[in-house]
Amino acid sequence: MKIETIRRNLVLKELEIKETPQGKQIVFSIKFVKKDGELIFMPRAVATGLKMNIKENRMRGVLPVDENENACGHVTPVSIDSLIEYNGIKVRM
Repeated sequence: MKIETIRRNLVLKELEIKETPQGKQIVFSIKFVKKDGELIFMPRAVATGLKMNIKENRMRGVLPVDENENACGHVTPVSIDSLIEYNGIKVRM
């Protein structure tokens, strides 16, 4: 059985696309490790901006949402080096 993987650069390209052409937010699931080692899984999230240079700091912002796409938490900065899964697919370099 082959494990499905996705390259990190493709995940980052998908995170840059925040809306569909119709203006609807793109929802995805994501799993990553925080700086303190805590494993975080967000079954539904949307990409957001951060109040920092995201390219220089190698970070992306994600916001958890409910089934109606309403925010149900706060914006979380995610290091691109800590990504583990994106939409249930293992992230690789």
